[in-house]
Amino acid sequence: MKFYRIYIELTNICGLRCSFCPTKNLPNTTMSLSFFEEIVQQVKPYTKEIACHVVGDPLTLPNLSDYLDIIHKYKMKAMLTTSGYFMKKHTYKTLFHPAVKQINISLNAFNKNDTRLSFEQYIEPILELCHEKVAQKKELFINLRMWNLDEKMSEDSFNKNIFSKLEEYFRVDVYYKCEKESIRLDNKVLLHFDSYFEWPSLENRNYGHGTCQGLSSHIGILANGDVVPCCLDNEAVMKLGNLNNDNLDSILQNKRTVAIRDGFKEGYCIEEMCQKCSYKSRFNKSIVCELE
Repeated sequence: MKFYRIYIELTNICGLRCSFCPTKNLPNTTMSLSFFEEIVQQVKPYTKEIACHVVGDPLTLPNLSDYLDIIHKYKMKAMLTTSGYFMKKHTYKTLFHPAVKQINISLNAFNKNDTRLSFEQYIEPILELCHEKVAQKKELFINLRMWNLDEKMSEDSFNKNIFSKLEEYFRVDVYYKCEKESIRLDNKVLLHFDSYFEWPSLENRNYGHGTCQGLSSHIGILANGDVVPCCLDNEAVMKLGNLNNDNLDSILQNKRTVAIRDGFKEGYCIEEMCQKCSYKSRFNKSIVCELE
């Protein structure tokens, strides 16, 4: 069994309250370095890439470089996903750590929070990061995310402000025509579009059965050690086990895990949480271009 990547939540603290993210009910938790290294040793046979988040922002950690050192020690790659608010807490030495394969920055986080930062104060460190990456000829990707498209074009004003700033800085035409389209801003610097999505919840309506990439392309490990079948199960509703009490090999072979995985192969959702998840529909429909 191999996974494209495994999500390991270094911390479930993100430092913000974005309206598009679910309410966090679990207590604030940060994974210790020693526990993290134990987990990395266990996941190494299953993947080559670690995404260092589920709902937390790894850049809130002042010692992020220590976690990246461990990933590099075991010859694996890291993906960092961040709101961009805590960019200045880290040096380029950390952000361009040899373990880092990609940095995802959720630009729509600025529009969904009430903070003291001005737009310029927020965006400038992000643009400077892109500039330094290119100037230093680093091979990692920077993916600027605008996952805020909807039918009402409710974020159109904010998006145009972002577009204007990026056009001025990168001297390229910025536009979007279709969901999930990426525009190249510079060498391995991309602007990526997608729509808002509904986080799975037992309170959602029932969307029926279907397939999913959980337990196929990835799994998640929360900051408290809970193993979950999907990177969207941030509250461990479908907890498969905990790495404080058991090892990953046995968790991936237990009755609940096998039932979920086998069900997906047949297009059947064993878990109520999966039945009430609309995200799985993205794996079964074509992209329709609507915006210009």
